[in-house]
Amino acid sequence: MIITIAGLVTAWSLRPPAVGDPAAVAPQDELRCGATACRSVVKQVVGVDSVELVVGEGVGRIRTSGASGPNIFELTIASSGARIDESSLQCLDAEVAVCLVRGEVRGEVRGEVLVRRSGAWSRAQVPYVASGAYLALHDVDRDGVADVVAVQRACQAEADCSRWFAQVFSPASGGGELGCTPVVPEAESLPGWPTVTPDPSDLRHCGA
Repeated sequence: MIITIAGLVTAWSLRPPAVGDPAAVAPQDELRCGATACRSVVKQVVGVDSVELVVGEGVGRIRTSGASGPNIFELTIASSGARIDESSLQCLDAEVAVCLVRGEVRGEVRGEVLVRRSGAWSRAQVPYVASGAYLALHDVDRDGVADVVAVQRACQAEADCSRWFAQVFSPASGGGELGCTPVVPEAESLPGWPTVTPDPSDLRHCGA
């Protein structure tokens, strides 16, 4: 899906190439990532479950285990060349838990989201791209479920930029857009920088 907003403010949402069935697949004793065994990069406890990122030769997996049962999801951003490291996984536990997997590639941050509802993990169907190299979770609308905050540059790639804004999405409602902050001349002027935490009152229709 590509979301385009009229005017100078443009939001980016990129769907990576399909890698088989996006649903969870049954785990195996030795998980393979391409031609090699997967190696663990980072693991987080999310309530009664754990979420782990494992990678191999240009291939990655997201492995969940615990009360929800063992599941394995394709790590689609790994196949696009995104760098996966210890900072790539952010999870916020709640009645509806959200995990964001992110990685840098060519100056952008790409991400994908898993959501746990009623004890079952599933992949949110909207992947994300942050042209401003910041992508993180924060409960912006204060509904108890984490939202995705993406910093965007309203400028051509590689150019010096004096137009920055934060775009907010709600994975719990299918990845829909909650809104954007006003454009500011530098990223450091965004609310809460370096941890961007816009208030609901900061948001307006993107492109307004």
